Amino acid sequence: MSAFFQTLTPFAVLAYAFVGGVFLAFSDFIMRSLALTSGTGGAEAMQVINREVFRWVFMALFLGMAAVSLGLLLYAVFVLEGSGKLLIALSALVYLLGCFAVTVFFNVPMNEALAGMDLSSDRTGDYWTGTYLPRWTFWNTVRTIACALSAALLLFGLLSLGQPQGPGL
Repeated sequence: MSAFFQTLTPFAVLAYAFVGGVFLAFSDFIMRSLALTSGTGGAEAMQVINREVFRWVFMALFLGMAAVSLGLLLYAVFVLEGSGKLLIALSALVYLLGCFAVTVFFNVPMNEALAGMDLSSDRTGDYWTGTYLPRWTFWNTVRTIACALSAALLLFGLLSLGQPQGPGL
């Protein structure tokens, strides 16, 4: 196992957990709170959040972990040996599919639709309460679970790599 891999992977566990923590906050209480605002206040707040997310640490972690996950997947498949190999490959795959792909194919299109809506329109209120809140929150919860699972799989994969292999060991 390379020194780079040994240095990178503990940070990857933390990054998976940090990204998942942001998603957890949205699924646990932020979206419920926005749903309780009057009129289209929640939709307006979410429009602002969706614009501001591109300017902060979260986006660097979110996108960076997609690249790191691809690297981990390739490293696990082509370099690693032993029982941790599968767990590490799965951790990367879960992030790429359950977090990154879900974001690209489900959450971002809903964010873009909301961004283009006029807050004074009844259509916006209907979309916000009838479509956006339940669907966005569902897919966000999928992302939360994927990040937590990625962190756990990577952690257990790393621990497995450190365990002796073979009978009687």
